[in-house]
Amino acid sequence: MRTPSRTPDRALLRDAAAIAAAMVAVGGSFGAIAISYGLPVWVPFLMSTAVFAGGAQFLAVGLIAAGNPLAAVLAGLLLNARHLPFGLAVSGTVGPRLRDRLIGSHLMTDEVVAFTLAERDPARRRRTYWLIGITLFTSWNLGTALGVWLGAAAGDPVSFGLDAAFPAALIALILPSLRDRDTRVVALVGAAVAVALTPVLPAGLPVLCALLGLGAVFLPRPRAPRGTGAGRPVAAEEASC
Repeated sequence: MRTPSRTPDRALLRDAAAIAAAMVAVGGSFGAIAISYGLPVWVPFLMSTAVFAGGAQFLAVGLIAAGNPLAAVLAGLLLNARHLPFGLAVSGTVGPRLRDRLIGSHLMTDEVVAFTLAERDPARRRRTYWLIGITLFTSWNLGTALGVWLGAAAGDPVSFGLDAAFPAALIALILPSLRDRDTRVVALVGAAVAVALTPVLPAGLPVLCALLGLGAVFLPRPRAPRGTGAGRPVAAEEASC
């Protein structure tokens, strides 16, 4: 009788272990890159524990190293704005107590929300949220520590290509979304705007200006030529007569 109820938990633990391994690798990349930018050792540790924002941390250390902390703050706020609807979606799962909400909101990431919403049973949702959240937080900070240690011991981590690890991961994540035409247009226009403005704007601002690519959604679409689409059934009827 207990085997069916324990099987999903084993699958969840297996998934948690797999995603923890990935977080150690990406966190290590973050720690090494932060050191390569010449930031103090305590900065990546403080960000990984107090901020715990993944992509926003990569962007922030780059902008801070470039001397534009204001752009780092604005970019971080924009990247993490998605957590507002995420919080509404999992508010009932985290728990009613203030302590649970404060800690739970800090542990909330894309992966945690995705794993949680995949569960239908409320009890399993709550267990999944806290297991994945604590696992990711722990593995991310462990990876950061390893990256800082390796970065300090190996010299320039950029020479090993670690600076490309996170952008490569992001590209891999967004590739399935590019199958949609509107998404492709927005991404291409945003990328073109950012590249065009990079030589003339301070570091960080071209990334924010890439949001102008969203305006491409409102551009008029070309109309289909006459005689195609809806006109084909009429032609078929005429031929049958």
